[in-house]
Amino acid sequence: MQRILVGFIIALLIGGFLGVLLGISKLADETLGSLVIALQSVPSIVWLPIALILFQGSPLAILFVVVLGATWPMTMNMRMGMKNVQPILLRAAKTMGYSGGELVWKVMIPAAIPNLLTGARLAWAFGWRALMAAELIGRGGLGRTLMDARDFFNMDLVVAIMVIIAAIGLIFEYFIFSKIERRVLSRWGLNTN
Repeated sequence: MQRILVGFIIALLIGGFLGVLLGISKLADETLGSLVIALQSVPSIVWLPIALILFQGSPLAILFVVVLGATWPMTMNMRMGMKNVQPILLRAAKTMGYSGGELVWKVMIPAAIPNLLTGARLAWAFGWRALMAAELIGRGGLGRTLMDARDFFNMDLVVAIMVIIAAIGLIFEYFIFSKIERRVLSRWGLNTN
């Protein structure tokens, strides 16, 4: 859990920053944005051999893979949130004297909060999958235990670990992200209920 939580927080920070940058800068979007799109299509497990070489097999290798798996969905959702701010909000803010950084922090980022939440939800899911895949080859954790169970033909343990992985995913989805989503949608007047 420590690996996914730390990786998730790092991915939110990096992805959020990159998403804001891509959303407000046409030059960054046309250059760095293409790289982000390309990196998003690379499965996170592909980074594991590089991570193991870079970090000499330390636990940072798995964290690196989790961060890479979670950063790109966060970046793309935040980018879309920034680009889809309603023009009327921007015009009203400019009429009230907002410009530059103030316009970004006080208007655009708050307007992009629903997209930020979607990005966070996807970042969690992609990071969780990346963690399980990285642990298959790495050391410790549910992924490594799953691999050991497979090696010893212990199918009961394999199924039990699969159930645990799914249960943890459901717990985070229903008890954390769904509750936050309801509050955010209600606060932003987007609640359809």
